[in-house]
Amino acid sequence: MNVSALTGNDNYFEDFTPGEVIKHARGKTVSELENVLITNLVMNTAQGHFNEHIMEKTRFGKRITFGGCTASLIIGLASQDTSENALAELGLDKIRFKVPVCHDDTLYAYTEVLAVRDADREDAGEVHFKHWGVNQNNDVVFEGERRTLVKRRSHWGNQ
Repeated sequence: MNVSALTGNDNYFEDFTPGEVIKHARGKTVSELENVLITNLVMNTAQGHFNEHIMEKTRFGKRITFGGCTASLIIGLASQDTSENALAELGLDKIRFKVPVCHDDTLYAYTEVLAVRDADREDAGEVHFKHWGVNQNNDVVFEGERRTLVKRRSHWGNQ
């Protein structure tokens, strides 16, 4: 089986244009599973992530989602369009959590292509993205920049 046949045909390096904005197709409702599992796996002991009793008395009224979980969900929602043909993740920067995310919030992702540039190899190029996520109220909950090494169609397409 041709592995390239499993990925999209419109997200190679040559397809990204600086200034392009992508609204990603899927949304994801945050469940307890994502937040509690990740919080426990990384041993984050902040009560706000897993102590419902304490959080009932705060302005949030319920547990808030660990930022690492929020970032992962937004970048994951963006991945089908931005990194399906990636060879490597090169960096994450300027990560900001703007509004707390709670269980049962639904997140949506957007991406702006900030820059494209040649890499030190001929079969790929570097794409610099800005990702952001909003909740069901259209409040921005996450912003971050990501650099990814993406395959060139000229070398990897139609294999």
